[in-house]
Amino acid sequence: MPPVKSYRNIEFLTSPNARTLRILAEYLEPESRFARQGIEDIVVFFGSARAVSADEAGKDLQAGRSQGLPAKALERLERRVQLARYYEEARELARLLTEWVRQMGADEAFLVCSGGGPGIMEAANRGALEAGGRSVGLNISLPFEQGPNPYITEELNFEFHYFFMRKLWFVQLACATVIFPGGFGTLDEMAELLTLIQTGRSKPMPVILYGTQFWDEVVDFDALSRWGTIDPEDLDLFQRADSPTEAFAYLQRELEPLLAAKRRP
Repeated sequence: MPPVKSYRNIEFLTSPNARTLRILAEYLEPESRFARQGIEDIVVFFGSARAVSADEAGKDLQAGRSQGLPAKALERLERRVQLARYYEEARELARLLTEWVRQMGADEAFLVCSGGGPGIMEAANRGALEAGGRSVGLNISLPFEQGPNPYITEELNFEFHYFFMRKLWFVQLACATVIFPGGFGTLDEMAELLTLIQTGRSKPMPVILYGTQFWDEVVDFDALSRWGTIDPEDLDLFQRADSPTEAFAYLQRELEPLLAAKRRP
């Protein structure tokens, strides 16, 4: 039996000794694929993997009431209905953005991009597909919760092992970001993005915190400023929005120069 070439040795490639090669592959393979697909800019949607559609949340709540579930269980189902609002609004915003690019004749000046999984991520890819456009999914391999949603464009469906390489690609191509309500992962992505912009390590871009009620309850940004841990002007690194039309209007204003530069003659 002939010896196995090093670059085909799966035992070696999946070992700790080849970690650097795997990290490099998660940069070079997406870079190559984005170039082949002509993707230079993306609008990133962050948000909870646990959000479901309004229809699904409503049915689950109705079923829970019919089954006489305890008050605590019903309260959680009622919260799911509240969170479902953001699923539907992420879906609508992604649809509006995708339709706008297509109508402006800008030939995919940007694509909607999500983390590739369920919840708000699914909603973003779903809205883009419903508008007849392609969309990107940067999925992460996890033992639970995360799996690629069915609305991602097949050739733009990526699977990452390393969180930091996945986050690199979110920021590398982002021309705007919309951050919907979410948990630890969303908070992590939000904090890293704002830090990169604040420190000049990432180009400035429109950042929307979507859902004022949620964000005011979860993060006291004004307190960070009062304590002097951020500058008052750092609060201008993001805007807030509470409806798809409000967020869309802001992104239209901010992204019009990008579309104008890429519009077909």
